[in-house]
Amino acid sequence: MGDLPREDNSNTLRVLVATDCHLGYMEKDEVRRHDSFLAFEEICKIADEKQVDLVLLGGDLFHENKPSRTTLVKAIEILRRHCLNDRPVQFQVVSDQTVNFANLFGHVNYEDPHFNIGLPVFSIHGNHDDPAGVDNLSAIDILSACNLVNYFGKMILEGSGVGQITLYPILMKKGSTNVALYGLGNIRDERLNRMFQTPHAVQWMRPEVQESCEVSDWFNILVLHQNRVKTNPKNAINEHFLPRFLDFIVWGHEHECLVDPQEVPGMGFHITQPGSSVATSLIDGESKPKHVLLLEIKGNQYRPTKIPLTSVRPFEYTEIVLKEETDISPNDQNSILEHLDKVVSNLIDKSRRNATSRSELKLPLVRVKVDYSGFMTINPQRFGQKYVGKVANPQDILIFSKASKKGRNESAAVISDAERLRPEELNQQNIEALVAESNLKMEILPVNDLDVALHNFVNKDDKMAFYTCVQHNIQETRSKLAKDTDGAKFEEDDLILKVGECLEARKLYKFYNL
Repeated sequence: MGDLPREDNSNTLRVLVATDCHLGYMEKDEVRRHDSFLAFEEICKIADEKQVDLVLLGGDLFHENKPSRTTLVKAIEILRRHCLNDRPVQFQVVSDQTVNFANLFGHVNYEDPHFNIGLPVFSIHGNHDDPAGVDNLSAIDILSACNLVNYFGKMILEGSGVGQITLYPILMKKGSTNVALYGLGNIRDERLNRMFQTPHAVQWMRPEVQESCEVSDWFNILVLHQNRVKTNPKNAINEHFLPRFLDFIVWGHEHECLVDPQEVPGMGFHITQPGSSVATSLIDGESKPKHVLLLEIKGNQYRPTKIPLTSVRPFEYTEIVLKEETDISPNDQNSILEHLDKVVSNLIDKSRRNATSRSELKLPLVRVKVDYSGFMTINPQRFGQKYVGKVANPQDILIFSKASKKGRNESAAVISDAERLRPEELNQQNIEALVAESNLKMEILPVNDLDVALHNFVNKDDKMAFYTCVQHNIQETRSKLAKDTDGAKFEEDDLILKVGECLEARKLYKFYNL
């Protein structure tokens, strides 16, 4: 990090960084349906006003794996308004673009002679909008095919076992500044964690040495979308897994805004975590002000500038412990209701005071986390009815919790905010855990492949998930049989027949019972 001369723009690459826009979130809610689009529109306006060279998105541009037509149309409209113009693009992509952009066209969008792209947008996928289906397509592939987004970081898992991936950088040049941009779209955290700990499973390709540019002259950026909070070390990516040659890391997926770059001790690189631009979980971390980051790079130095988002719906959060309040009785529900009403009303008033103008007044999000140990609980939906028209989330203002009991392991008893951030991951067991629990041995199809297929079938509505899994393993079996028999060829029908006999002989009903 260093001080850059503000007047030298010919050698300074200006990048606007944002993550987790979650377009389409709450699109069926009459009050909050436009929130994600307003925030994304503001991000694009900031990019125009600051005259950045490119916008860099760190995954989860869409909230749903299969966004609705309404969401897709609105996303395309926003990108067309801001990306299509006559402003010249001041940087060049000098790497092999057919490797960087895995689509039919194989080049950065502003080089297409049929489009006037004045604001290039580069994006990886997240866990919400990751590729799925037989053709392994993401919703971002649609934007890429429309030539509105440069989709990169889409990994092809190769090899056997845990698999192998290779990261090729997008090499950008602007004047004397050279930037190598690495992208790593979301991979299931458990698998990527094992890959980082497996020798040669993750390969990093460095820029080739040139006469006018040494390897050390490149400013190396990585953008990824993975768990960072270490509630479960096997279900997150440790910063120390990453290579030391990196200079700057954009970390997506975590929604708390920690936009100021933080140095990782002993690693030599800095990490920014811009967080989400729309609150999708009513927790303390999401109530902090939302920002994007303007990153100005010259040579091996950079200057970060955080920019607040003003279109974001206000969110007020507090926690109370009922037994610490003196004006309520454990046996008097009315006193509990009166106290909670007072707390919520104060939060609404606080939100109004923080609004700088009448035009900014929006119905706020309000969340009160209540520790009701020793007290009776109340119905949150019934409590919220009186706040319809006063807050944006009347149905879930209150969330009740209990303190851990004495003698109980606190780490097991307390659910952290980080875990609440992704409720879809709670109370889920994967096939691998079920197999281990039941002392079963999967003899035909690999446990990991079945686990991925089940995840895609349930969470992504991929009706071809199990078919794809079976076909992939048949193909692998076919290849192995061909090698084992010194090139002997099998007809597909014969092979399927042999596999079927094997399935029957080994009691496949265990798998179906599971």
